[in-house]
Amino acid sequence: MLLALVAALLPLLAATALHAPAAAAGEPARDADRAGAVPAAALTEVTNFGTNPSNLRMYLYVPESVTPKPAVVVAVHWCTGSGPDMYNGTEYDTLADRYGFIVLYPSVTRSSKCFDVSSPQALRRGGGSDPVGIKSMIDWTTRTYNADTGRIFATGISSGAMMTNVLLGDYPDVFAAGAAFSGVPFGCFATTDGSEWNSACSGGSVTRTPKEWGDLARGAYPGYTGARPRMQIWHGTQDDVLRYPNFGEQIKQWTDVRGVSQTPTTTDTPQSGWTRTRYGGTGDRAPVEAVSLQGVGHNLYAQGMASRVLTFFGLDSSGPAPQPQPGACRVTASVNAWSTGLTASVTLTNTGTTAVDGWKLGFTLPSGQTVTGGWGAAYAPSSGSVTATNAAYNGTIAPGASVSIGYQATHSGNSAAPAAFTLNGTACAAG
Repeated sequence: MLLALVAALLPLLAATALHAPAAAAGEPARDADRAGAVPAAALTEVTNFGTNPSNLRMYLYVPESVTPKPAVVVAVHWCTGSGPDMYNGTEYDTLADRYGFIVLYPSVTRSSKCFDVSSPQALRRGGGSDPVGIKSMIDWTTRTYNADTGRIFATGISSGAMMTNVLLGDYPDVFAAGAAFSGVPFGCFATTDGSEWNSACSGGSVTRTPKEWGDLARGAYPGYTGARPRMQIWHGTQDDVLRYPNFGEQIKQWTDVRGVSQTPTTTDTPQSGWTRTRYGGTGDRAPVEAVSLQGVGHNLYAQGMASRVLTFFGLDSSGPAPQPQPGACRVTASVNAWSTGLTASVTLTNTGTTAVDGWKLGFTLPSGQTVTGGWGAAYAPSSGSVTATNAAYNGTIAPGASVSIGYQATHSGNSAAPAAFTLNGTACAAG
């Protein structure tokens, strides 16, 4: 099956030679053991960047016009490829010249040239293997360039698309969004025998409920209740390497992770043969966006698609503000208590200037309280640090608008309301 994947990707490798930018001529500039900034407008290898358990190589492209506190796009290559191949075969470097962000190209050194998306180590935060090395590359880049840690993004093709899913599952606190071209859901490729290939997943026969997929992604970082990344998913209906059912399974996973409905809010045709669905929002930066390409095989990536990725990320000049989260929020809470129980009423107001598309309200219950039921949201866990996730009908909150929710709980004497709240990881004003 690995040979089949290699064969399927050979046309993409050949295509990269046809449109390699002039700056890619020759070998990448080396910057061995250098602690400071790399040369501008040249693909540069960085060594000694930090913990790197699987011996990845790191390549960086920094434009001459890099912005203050720049965004970082992690561009992940396909099987048989490399960081320089991804640089040559996509236009993220020229878009970086235009918009001032930094592009980071991880590169595999194992013989298959495929990223590890299957081992138990790869599928948990800080577990080891490739995700840890990529996180070290991001940390090096943010330190060196004072990059904006709220604007770290991942995109990839094939094996790189699978790694994009893995990175967003392992490090939801690091990535603002991802874009996966011909990939599979987080955890779909999991194996326990050391094999890199999962035939059931590649063949499209691994199906789960949205919650089961969501739990797999959430299980990579147990206890995390903060904001989750947005996801853009691309797949061809005739993909014969990572078959088309994986498209729908990814939609299930990331809509559940984001707490939005499986029913599209909008459906359109941005280009002939393309069907685009958006979930949890209607704009360019919906929580989940999925693009199905009719009659297209595994090698679907083409020039122009990177610009659409940047629009989804919010990194192009036509996109809205870079942060997907609201600028401010306010929560009021009141309690009606009796001897051993209470009901709490909570009102969440978006006091920012952009709409909230999919929300998770975090708070800590006073000691001795346990949620027994609720309305307007799903509550988990039932005690301690609780997250209320929006219902299908109230996931969008316009600027200045409010949503009211509530819950029932038992108590052992302390019937107070929670004192502090966070909306998608952002602290809210109280009262």
